[in-house]
Amino acid sequence: MADALTVDIVGPDRVLWSGTAERVIAPSVEGDLGFLANHEPVLSVLRPGTVRVHGAAGDTSIDIVGGFVSFDHNVITIVAEQVELEAPASE
Repeated sequence: MADALTVDIVGPDRVLWSGTAERVIAPSVEGDLGFLANHEPVLSVLRPGTVRVHGAAGDTSIDIVGGFVSFDHNVITIVAEQVELEAPASE
């Protein structure tokens, strides 16, 4: 994949997702931010919402409750303060 983004999404206690992507959308306090390769550097606070990662291997969505995002030189790091976990399926 040419001009891929290197993406790391981490929570308080583990890596939530790591890999390459074509684009990433993150919920900043000023509105959703979309990142493509060669985007200008960004450091922003995140609001509760969904981080969406779109890659060649498929799409991934992670619900977060705040944090921050850093983007520079096609590397994006998202640090989530808290992750909203889905309720376990009932049997």
